[in-house]
Amino acid sequence: MLGFGKQRTRFGRWLDKQEDINQLGLEQATNLSRHTISRLCNDKKYIPKFSTVHKINRGLKRLKKDVKVEDFLQM
Repeated sequence: MLGFGKQRTRFGRWLDKQEDINQLGLEQATNLSRHTISRLCNDKKYIPKFSTVHKINRGLKRLKKDVKVEDFLQM
């Protein structure tokens, strides 16, 4: 049962809707830890460092996704 009872951020909900990538794939494309990707998808109070945002944007570009993580963050 995917998504049952999860508190997800906007980025986490967007990532759940993608059929070709998941958190593990994003982790491998960005070279970030599983904990960092999980916090970005689940913790609404988490504000990542600029370097983390840059790595995620670069990883999304490698996965051929034309989005920026800044669009999902509420800074």
